[in-house]
Order: sequence, then structure tokens, then C-alpha cells
Amino acid sequence: MSVDRFQLLRNVGQFDSVNAGAQLPLGRLALIYAENGRGKTTLAAILRSVGSGDATLLAERHRLGAQHPPHLVLAPGAGVPLVYQNGAWSATHPAIAVFDDYFVAQNVCSGIEIETAHRQNLHELILGAQGVALNAALQGHVARIEEHNRALRTLGAAIPVAARGALLIDAFCDLPAQANIDEALREAERNLAAAQSADTVRQAAPFSVLTLPAFDVTAINTLLARNLPDLEAAAAARVQAHLAKLGPDAAAWVGDGMRRIIGASAGQDEGICPFCAQDLSGSTLLRHYQTYFSEAYEGLKRDIAQYIQELDAVHAGPAALTFERSVRDAERGSAFWRTFIDVPEITIDTAAVTHVWIQARDAVAQALGEKQASPLEAAQLSEAGVAAIKAYEAAKAAVVAGSGSLQACNSQIALVKERAAAADVATLTQELTRLRSVQSRHSNPVAPHCAAYLAEKTSKTQTENLREQARQALDNYRDNIFPAYQQAINVYLGRFNAGFRLDAVNPANNRAGSFCTYNVLINNQTVPLTSNAGPCFRNTLSAGDRNTLALSFFFASLDQDPQLAQKVVVIDDPMTSLDEHRSLTTVQEIRRLAGRVAQVIVLSHSKPFLCGLWEGANSADRSAIRVTRDATGSTLATWDVRQDCVTEHDKRHERVTQYLQAADPAEERAVATALRYILEAFVRIAYPATFQPGGLLGPFLGICEQRVNTPAQILSQSDITELRDLLDYANQFHHDSNPAWATQAINDQALIHFAQRTLAFTRRS
Repeated sequence: MSVDRFQLLRNVGQFDSVNAGAQLPLGRLALIYAENGRGKTTLAAILRSVGSGDATLLAERHRLGAQHPPHLVLAPGAGVPLVYQNGAWSATHPAIAVFDDYFVAQNVCSGIEIETAHRQNLHELILGAQGVALNAALQGHVARIEEHNRALRTLGAAIPVAARGALLIDAFCDLPAQANIDEALREAERNLAAAQSADTVRQAAPFSVLTLPAFDVTAINTLLARNLPDLEAAAAARVQAHLAKLGPDAAAWVGDGMRRIIGASAGQDEGICPFCAQDLSGSTLLRHYQTYFSEAYEGLKRDIAQYIQELDAVHAGPAALTFERSVRDAERGSAFWRTFIDVPEITIDTAAVTHVWIQARDAVAQALGEKQASPLEAAQLSEAGVAAIKAYEAAKAAVVAGSGSLQACNSQIALVKERAAAADVATLTQELTRLRSVQSRHSNPVAPHCAAYLAEKTSKTQTENLREQARQALDNYRDNIFPAYQQAINVYLGRFNAGFRLDAVNPANNRAGSFCTYNVLINNQTVPLTSNAGPCFRNTLSAGDRNTLALSFFFASLDQDPQLAQKVVVIDDPMTSLDEHRSLTTVQEIRRLAGRVAQVIVLSHSKPFLCGLWEGANSADRSAIRVTRDATGSTLATWDVRQDCVTEHDKRHERVTQYLQAADPAEERAVATALRYILEAFVRIAYPATFQPGGLLGPFLGICEQRVNTPAQILSQSDITELRDLLDYANQFHHDSNPAWATQAINDQALIHFAQRTLAFTRRS
């Protein structure tokens, strides 16, 4: 889509309020002529702005002294007008490509200096639309990664330092959860504590068995029920009845007396009473006494006494003290080992146990005492005694159970001792630290922060993968495009007859993005872009060389554009600083370009340059506009290029020819003055070796006369005579041969005569 017209230019640059442009079409090749300072650069900026949408290009060109902001209307080849108002375009024209000072300053150099931004912009220029899209995708991922990094710093800072300790944030967040972490942590603390107290652990004793003596109720009742089987019941009853009469301790008193009968009866035929010495042979009760107080009876008493003794030995006070001491030892052991293993709580109430123990012991002791007092009297434990023993047995069972649970810990204690003996404190400390970090990492206050950090880190990894994919795609594209671009640049530099070429045009990457590197090749010597000393871009390329390089960059970039046929190419003053021999090449390149794009708009202050473009263009495709002064500003007007393309020599010929056709008194002096110039121009072209630039016809005629009839003859004698006659007439109207040339009288017939002869002479072959 082309740009058809500048419909309105208001309050921008030199343009106050220009409506004339609405009537001036822009052809496929549109030439705009303007003297320096009239506004052609402003027009280029307008076209650049509507192409890029960059409103600052126009805001900074707000017309000085204008009350209102710029207001512009451009008519495209199709569609609604493009309007710039209130600091923005209604729509843009992305297909516009502009070569101007801004292009040079952005992509090549600022003055003589090449900065990083130039090489970055040149990189995008070389890439073209497709490559720029790839690069934009890459830079978008790079920017997103920077956003991830900022987010990670923020999320990382939210994780308390006290929670992660000496671990870095990534290592801390990567700690995996561990099942039963509290148990594992407790185990690690115990292992470390055991290792740190290895000597104490080695010397500490395992748990001993807690025991309480038993009460054999069956044996006790059996003993209490024992009597003498040889003693008849009736006799036993009589003895017992008699003993009852005798009062307390009668059995002991009688039993002692029975032992004394033998001593008292020594030397007697019959036994006598040890108390009264009476004959006992006739006593029936004595026979019962003898059986009653026999060896079996003594044995029974001994058994009762022995059981009472055993009861005192096993169940008396010292046994209770020993029990209490063993429980205290177990409690101390439990407190010690609980640091290293799980030890059950000791819930033995020694006071309660001792209390039921004493009750049971006293009940048994009482029953035995009564039996001891009446050995032949069968008895059994009272209900209260049995109940006391049951209570004691229940307490004892609890003690045994508690002791068993402590005994079960001894295998673990052995393992603790073994581990402590071979433990490495440093390793155990590290493991404990790790477990504490795991516990902290997955604790409720910290876990959400770590989850957010890891989620952001995962997103960053995904973006990094996208960045690498985009970088690979860009690298693949650049591997193809950069060599072709270098070749294209050098083709254009060759066409422009530049004395240098480019070498090693390559892309490069850094943290800030991508940029282009290249060397200048002069006389097959590599010249770097920058150097602190020695040859470099700054001191080896002239202004014309730099502009030629910029123009080559521009043309080469267009060659790489797959959408070139839709482009509107704007070229502002390409002849700036260009040598004269490059002018024709530039004209030729623009002519070639005009056939490949939708439209070419060329702005220049050089009429000859624009005329060269005009003359070689299709008349149906070309248009020309002139930027002229309008009061204190500028306006647009039609430019008659043909008038500026005609040379002064052509104008003089036309003036003389027209005068011969119709005399015009106002033109006669100009016609007379033109005759000498026509003759000089003819001789200069016809005889360049003899008539040098700046020469005069008089001396030339002298040389011609000297060479008449010689091999070096220039003019024949008749031609010399004719030329001299024509010169004599023409000199009357030339300032250097007639001081009064401006007032010299002119005869129309004479002027016609010499004008005809002059034109005839200059038509000579």
C-alpha cells in the first residue's frame, strides 16, 4: 500500500498549515525537492513516525511558536486516511522503510563513533521482520527470566533465615519430605547424644529385674491345718481340754514338763512327776501327753517356727527397703536411658506396694503365731488375710509387668552402647542438622513459602527451555541470513566503488541481548570497529564512506525482506557526503529499487540528483513536489522537473530557435548573448583536446590557422573564416570583449542572419 498524498501538515517543523498537499499526488516514484532547512527532513520524520507509530518523532518537531500540537493527515493508497492528532496516529503504515540521518545514527554510527546500540540495531536490521520476530521472542523470554529472578529473590527473602540455617535457599527448598520426621529427628538426637556421652553410656548399667517375694497361700494353709495323726481325737480332746484348764501357754508348760520326766525318773522303775515326784504309771492322761508331745509334734512346731523365720527373712523390713532401693535405681536408669531410647514410665508406688505387702505379711504372721501357740489346732488364713495377700499379689504383678517393660529395653540399650562406641559425632551432627532442616522446610509456616519459590523456579526453568528453543531457532536463522547479508553489502559497496569491504559480519549475544559484529577490510587489511590506538572505523572511513556504508546496509536489508514488494521506501538526501562518482550508482540503485517495491519517495536538496532519477523513470509512475518558502514557513507545490533538467546549453539553443521562429524584442539581447556561449560549447565538445575548459575562442582560432593544411589540421580555412566572422558578431554582446555590451544596438535582421549561421555551424558533424 502506497502513500498517495500529504492531505494536511499543521504545526510541525516548518509547516504551519499546509493544505496544498491534498492536491499533489505521490507517484510510485515520488521526488520531493527542498532547499536545506525547508522541511524535507520533517517529511521523512513524518513518514518514519507513521511507519513505526513512534509519536515522539513528531512531538519533538512541534512547530516553534504554534499554540496547538501537530495535526497531520496522510492519504494511503487504499483505506481511510492516517491521522495524527492528540499525540497519536489513528493507524500506522508498518510497510514504510526510511533511510535518513536517523537510520544512520541508529544503525551505523553517531558521527564517527560506533556504540553498542548501533550494533544491536544493525543486528535487527540484518534479521529483517522474520528474524526480528524470532529475536523478539528470544528477548521476551530473556526479560521473563529476569522477572522470574526478581520474583525468586522476593520469594526467597520471605523464607526465614532462621528456618533454613546455613543452607542456601535452593538447597533448602529442595529438601524432600521424610515420613515420620519427628521420630527420625528424635532418633538422630538420641544417637548424637549417645555419641557425645559415649563413655557414660558405656559405663551405664542396663535395667535389672524388679522382684517381690511371693506368699504361698496353699503351703501356709497346709501348715496351719497340720496336726498329729497318731493322737486319737478323744485323747487329743482330753489333752486340749486339760490344757485349756491350765490357761495360757499351758501346752508349752506341759510340753516342757514332759521333757523333764526322763530326768526326774532317773533310777526309777516308773516315771515320776518332775514337779511332785508321784508315780505316773497309773496316769492315763500321761499316755496321751506322750503322744501329743511326741517327735511329730516337735517337728510341727519346728516347721511353724521355720516358716515364721522365713517369713521374717523374706518379707520383713530390710526386704522392703531393698525393693524400694531397686525401684529408685530403675527410676534413675529410666531417666538416663530416656535420653537415648524410648523408656516406659515407671508408675510403681513403692509406698502403696509396701503397705499391702506389710498387710499381707502381718496377716500371715498372725496366723502362724496363732498356730505356733496351738500347734495341734488346725487353722487357715482368715478372709482378711487372703484379701491382703491378693492385694499384694496384684501389686506384685504390676511391679513384674513394669520390670518386664524395662527389661525389654535392654536390647535397645545394648544397641545404643554398640553405636555410641563406633559413632562419628561430626556425621551424626550433620544428619541431625539435615533432619532439623527437613522438619523446618516442611513445617506449616515455611512450606507455603518454599512451595511458591519452587513453583516460580519451575516456571523459570520452563521459560529457560523456551529461551533455548528460541535461541536455537534464531541461531539457525542467523546462520543463513548473516552470510547472505555480508555478501549483499559487499555487492553494493562494489557498485558504489567504495574502497573497502566488510568482513566477518556475525551475530553475537550478551546479557543485554543480541548485536552485530563486523570488520572493515581495506587493502586486504582488517580494520576493527573500535580501537584505543591504531586504525579503526573512526579514523579510516571518510564521511562519504560512512554514508555509503549506511546506504549499503539499507539496500541490503531491503534485499532480505520477503515483503519487499509491499514496501514504501523513503530515502532522504542519500547524496549527503557522497562523492560525485557515486551519484550515478545511487540513481541506478534507486531506479532498480523502484521496480521492486510498492513506492519510492526520494527527498533531496540536489536538483541534478533528482533530475537523474526523473529522466530515467516511467512518466506514468513519477511525480514531483517542491517544498517552497511560505512567509516564515514552508508549503508544498508542484515541481516542474523538466525545467530544472534542461541544461543552460539546451536553454540557449531553445531561446535562439524560438527567436528565429517568432521575433521577440524582449528576448533579442539574450539571444545575441547566447551565440558566443553556443559556439564555445560546440568547440569544447567537438575539439576537447585543443579547446580546454576555461579556454577562449580567439587563441583557439590562432592554433587552427597554424595547423591548416597540416596532418594536425583542426578546421579548414573556410571554417576558420566562418567561425571568426561569427565570433566577431557575438563578441559585441559579451562583457569581457565589449564593455558596452549591455547597450550595444541590435538589428533584428543582422541578429537573425548570424543566429542562423551559428546554428548551422554548430550542426557540423
